[in-house]
Parts: sequence; C-alpha cells; structure tokens
Amino acid sequence: MQNYLVPTIRAAIKLQQHDPAAVIDLLRGTAKYDLAFTNSFDFVYPAYIRGLAYLKLGDGRSAAAQFQKLIDNPGLTVRHVTGPLAWLQLGRAQKMMGDNASARKSYEEFLNTWKDADTDLPIYREAKAEYARLGKETPTN
Repeated sequence: MQNYLVPTIRAAIKLQQHDPAAVIDLLRGTAKYDLAFTNSFDFVYPAYIRGLAYLKLGDGRSAAAQFQKLIDNPGLTVRHVTGPLAWLQLGRAQKMMGDNASARKSYEEFLNTWKDADTDLPIYREAKAEYARLGKETPTN
C-alpha cells in the first residue's frame, strides 16, 4: 500500500497539477513493482503514469520504455484502457524521438484497436489528427 498504491495516486495528482518531475520522483520506488499483481492497480498503471510524465518532460526515450512495459505485458492490461492507450503514447514518444515510421505503426495499432470507438471521444479525435499530421511529415529515418 505505502510503496505502490499511495505513491501512484500522489503521482497521478501531480501529473494533473503539471508537475512531471514530481511524478518521476514519487514513482521511483514503484518501478520494482511495475509488473506485480496487486489488489490495487493490476494494469501497470505506475509505468503508464511515469511514461506520461516523461512525455511532458520531453524525454521520448524514457517515455517509450515505460509504455513498452504495458505493450510487452498485455495480460496485465487487457481489461484496462491503459493497454490500448500505451500504443498511442508510444507513438507520441516515438514521434518526439523523430522516429516517424515507428510512430505511424504505433498510431495504427491504437486506431485499429479503437476502430469502433465513439468518434466523439477527445483522445480518439486527437490520435486521428496526430496520425494524419504524421502522414504529411517527411520521415527522418
């Protein structure tokens, strides 16, 4: 509870308060539990929150590593929204790193998974618009 649940909740609050450095600090100790089965967050949530913080800090490489944890362990995220959202966030991290070809593939994975989603969902609309802009940019790899 004290080493996993509480820091994760505090980090999520700090993320909403636009303090990504505090998020990274708060979640430093939870990394060893990222793939643990707990009675609180069984969907690699600390890694997801940590990845969002790295995105806000402009550290695409570190963000990608966090989202990859979710993607590499789909059994832990299959029943939670963080699983498919990890593909979107990975695409954003890859774009941040200048890897547009990989970013396009990650966006495609997310959009394919959510192809039947409500088209009015803001995150879905944002992802489609970002993907469309990726197609117009010159690949850097």
